[in-house]
Amino acid sequence: MSLVDAPSFKPSSTPIRSTKLPADAYILSIASLPSYYAASASSPSNAIHLFDKARLQNVQTLPGHESSITTLRTVPNVANAAMHALLSSGKDGAVKVWDERSGSVALRMTASSAGTARGLLSCDASADGLTIAAGTELQGEDASILYWDPRSPAAPLRVHSSTHSDDITALHFFRPATSSTSNAGNLLLSASSDGLICTSNADEADEDEAGLHVGNWGCSIAQAGWLHDQAGRPAAWASSDMETFSVWTTELDRIQDADIRQPSVHRQDLTWVTDYLIGCHNASSPIGGADNDLCLFAGSNEGDIALITKPTFSDPDAPWMLQRTWTGGHVGIVRAALWDERNNVLLTGGEDSKLNVWAASQPEPVSSPGKVKRANDVDPMDVDEDGDIAARKKRRA
Repeated sequence: MSLVDAPSFKPSSTPIRSTKLPADAYILSIASLPSYYAASASSPSNAIHLFDKARLQNVQTLPGHESSITTLRTVPNVANAAMHALLSSGKDGAVKVWDERSGSVALRMTASSAGTARGLLSCDASADGLTIAAGTELQGEDASILYWDPRSPAAPLRVHSSTHSDDITALHFFRPATSSTSNAGNLLLSASSDGLICTSNADEADEDEAGLHVGNWGCSIAQAGWLHDQAGRPAAWASSDMETFSVWTTELDRIQDADIRQPSVHRQDLTWVTDYLIGCHNASSPIGGADNDLCLFAGSNEGDIALITKPTFSDPDAPWMLQRTWTGGHVGIVRAALWDERNNVLLTGGEDSKLNVWAASQPEPVSSPGKVKRANDVDPMDVDEDGDIAARKKRRA
């Protein structure tokens, strides 16, 4: 398993802009709104800071959650009422849709059992905005996926408690390609510390009928998400607490399994060693002729960041490609990365409280008759996204 620098490899060593969160809080997640970037802060702050895109000034601070924020993401639509909405979840048992104009909560959903809040580790909204799902911590013997209709947020529509048996660390609805003729329905990808990655029909009330496919990785899963081929067909990726990385078919058959720390470059003119996965991004156009849209953002214990791709996951011997590096901007662990392709910048945030903006030009589109763009893509990257902070192991520099 090898890592080679791409022909278009480009290093960067100086951020365009930089700022810091108050009170030396860690930056856990970053999301993009039409006019602002949002960054979630670690405890004890648990606030969400909004930064002006042009100047990177902190223009507003949202109260966030009463305890740790576990997800922060932009979703295209909530109940056909909130467009380009900011969605968050926390260990206080709340899912919140924010109105950044007023600085208040536009919609709140609460997970509780016998009057006690159930900590949430993940959440997402469906492409049509009519379903919100959230995944809980293990409480007693139960870890549940809760589904709400945001038009009636007082109580969940249904609770599925047998899909997973441990912390539910990642939830992602599939957003189909605009030109796709297949109807995937309201498809939800979930992953858990129990080692399972699952797909479910979020519209099905009967949990036994809702489950579609299950993959058993046999290790605690910290992050997961979708990737797409050039025709927009979905596959899945997952990463573990031990920094292993896997790729799965639509039916959740595992086709790739690697230690993300193994591929490295050691040359006199270039050195890169991955220590951990920050998160993944779905590129608007496959990079360097790849047959997929998956981009990995890897980090080093020194605070450097790399963009890594793979031309194809169907060939286990295909090399990993080092596309870009961004060095010298952080000290210590980088917890969040967001590639804003529309503005040709990469935002990174870490345990040093710094939020950096780097030059990250959008790659030239790859000509392919089968390449399509996914519908409702608002935030080009959810890392966290993805809000899987609670399940991620504590990393030490």
